[in-house]
Amino acid sequence: MTAPRTGPAGGPADGPTGGSVDYRVTLANERTFLAWTRTALAGAAASVAVTQLVREGAPAVRTALAVLLAAGGLAAVTWALVRWHAVEAATRAGLPIGTRGPWAVTVVVGVVAAGAVLLALGAR
Repeated sequence: MTAPRTGPAGGPADGPTGGSVDYRVTLANERTFLAWTRTALAGAAASVAVTQLVREGAPAVRTALAVLLAAGGLAAVTWALVRWHAVEAATRAGLPIGTRGPWAVTVVVGVVAAGAVLLALGAR
């Protein structure tokens, strides 16, 4: 006989129906997915803004920055989808949720954002 699983607050790990996945974990996973999707959309919007609104600086630099912003957005939305599926599968199987972070995506987005700030400051 096994002991019943408990959730983070000490209550049962199963949802209100008794046999389903804890809905709080599912909702938290969805919120994280949506946050990464918003980040990806911001990268895509910044990419368009750099190509259409910025007139200062070398065209090659602007184009490279726009491509990197778009690639960062694509990487963020890809990470969001992969992570969402992995957490859902782990939750349904009763396995621990991995904590590996998207370091490559974070570094690329950070470097591109710093480049965008430098480009904006140089345009003054």
